[in-house]
Amino acid sequence: MKLRINPLASDIIISIYVIATLFLRFKYENITNVSPMLSIVMGICFVVIIWVLIKLNILNPNWFGLLNSNKK
Repeated sequence: MKLRINPLASDIIISIYVIATLFLRFKYENITNVSPMLSIVMGICFVVIIWVLIKLNILNPNWFGLLNSNKK
């Protein structure tokens, strides 16, 4: 059985994840002297984690209905 999270919960999880990682990155980079390349690599790593979860169909974002295509 594959773990699948419903679209609304996926949207909420992704939103919380993005806000938390941005907060952590800004907080960490403000405290320490981080090079721009390390900042970019950290951001890419955080994005890849979400991308992999979406590709594995664990997260199923609906993007809060913004990209909802009605197929008739």
